[in-house]
Order: sequence, then C-alpha cells, then structure tokens
Amino acid sequence: MTACATGGTGARDEGPAGSDAVAGKVQTSASAAASKAPQRVDAVKLVQDDPEVSPSVKSALKPCVADEYPIDVSYGNLTGGSANDVVVNVMTCADAVGVGSYVYREKDGRYENVFKAEEPPVYAEIDRGDLVVTQQLYAKGDPVSYPSSEEVITYGWSATRFIEESRIHSDYSKAVGGADVPTPAQS
Repeated sequence: MTACATGGTGARDEGPAGSDAVAGKVQTSASAAASKAPQRVDAVKLVQDDPEVSPSVKSALKPCVADEYPIDVSYGNLTGGSANDVVVNVMTCADAVGVGSYVYREKDGRYENVFKAEEPPVYAEIDRGDLVVTQQLYAKGDPVSYPSSEEVITYGWSATRFIEESRIHSDYSKAVGGADVPTPAQS
C-alpha cells in the first residue's frame, strides 16, 4: 500500500505494496517464470500508454506523495503464456478506492491489455491461476465505508480472452457498521 491512502476497500487494502518502477520485458520459459521472481514492469507507464484505459483513469493516475502512485501490481500466470502476466489496480489517493483493474499479457516483447474493469470500486487479483475481481455495490444512501453488497467474479483464460467461471454475490447486514440501529427503550 502506498503512503497516501487510508480506509477504503476494507479487506482489499492489504494488497501488494506499490511496485518498483523498472522498465523491462519478461522473456523466460514457462518453467523459469514459475520458479524465478518476475521481472518488474513500469506499471504506471503501462497504464498511461494503454489506449484501452479510459481518460478519467489516466487523469486520476498521479503521484499521491513524491513519486508514489496509487497502484497495486501483481505478477503471475493467468493466460498460459511463457511470461508472467501483470495485474494492475489503479486506486484513488484519498481513500484507496479502486477505479480501474487491468491485466496485461506479454506478446512479442510487448504487453497487451487483455482485461479491464473500470466500474469503481473494483479490485482484481490472482488466485490459483484465476483472475478474481471484487466489486463493492452501493444502494442509494449507502456511505462509502459501508456498501450494501459485494460481487466476486472469477474468470479463467480461454485461448484468447477471459471467460466468467463463477459469480458470488453477498449482501451485507445493515445492523452492523454504519447503519443506524434503534436503541432499546430503557425501563
């Protein structure tokens, strides 16, 4: 987590620390990719140079403090390629709300966008070779700190794109947290 945010997306805040911005291409065999630490990419440049990323996400992607950007970056094998895929989550500085999640796949020495989700709040991660996207949902009047529900969508790679494999919807209790609960009458 970068030093610019507190609160926000609850259990998702403890994601990987901010990435080191090191330009580079990953060119290893599948077995070497699984056994060696991945070569880091400049995730900020990857997002800023991506024509698939919306202008609003690009304009929000600014350093929070000094050169610390509000991004989480994960590396892993999602698409079965010879190099690790890169999952990038762009967040807000003020409250770490995810504004965009992207997956990049290495092809011919370059990274291409193979997945995007830009409906805040959103957060993507790698779970046992699958892409798992969490999206908190708000009903009218919900405070930002207490969404009404959450959807967790699991995607698997199918030759050229991600296919939804499962969707779990959870409704949250209004009696816990930010909702007003009537106090019992005193006798």
